Amino acid sequence: MNIDYSGRLRKKDFEVRSISLELARRMVKRFHYSHGGSNTATYAHGLFKRGELWEENCLGMAWWLPPTKGAALSAYPENWQGVLCLSRLVILPEVPKNACSFLLSRSMNLIDRKRWPCLLTYADEWQGHTGGIYRATNWQYSGLTKPEATYVRKGRMISRKAGAKTRTREEMRQLGAENVGAFSKHRFIHLVIEKEQDHERTDQEESSDGTVAGV
Repeated sequence: MNIDYSGRLRKKDFEVRSISLELARRMVKRFHYSHGGSNTATYAHGLFKRGELWEENCLGMAWWLPPTKGAALSAYPENWQGVLCLSRLVILPEVPKNACSFLLSRSMNLIDRKRWPCLLTYADEWQGHTGGIYRATNWQYSGLTKPEATYVRKGRMISRKAGAKTRTREEMRQLGAENVGAFSKHRFIHLVIEKEQDHERTDQEESSDGTVAGV
């Protein structure tokens, strides 16, 4: 299939489907500025030309997993265990300019939103990101996080989090990680619960007017 990459993506030419964690990790290592990620994934979705059989020809990737408890509570205290975070988003430079929003929206559609009513993600000021892709896919802007120290070792980001523990500056130094500064992140949230609540309120109003709810 010959596809012109110079213009905008044509939806009929592409698809998004599940991929292996191994492929997600390889793509992050090669194309994402962090060059690393978690050892687990709740969902990993890849962008492909429609009909493509080989994972190796993946053109983009969305990697989802639960955030830390603190981040989840901050984002959605009503049900912090229902928060899922877009941890890594990768798109190859040669694909059409609107491929990233296509990948993200299709990936979101593959998530069980009853289990995960709140989606969370961040745009990193360290990289000059402002979150335009999230605004384009109807995420709600939730402000800036507090500036946090960013550590890098041999070109790869090293998290201060190690399970439930937060490493000290001295421990990061012993790991060979360099502090490149303190940076904030733009936080974005995508909720489905608001629509469900609106439907419930409408049903209740109709019932109080003497109309049979749900008909």
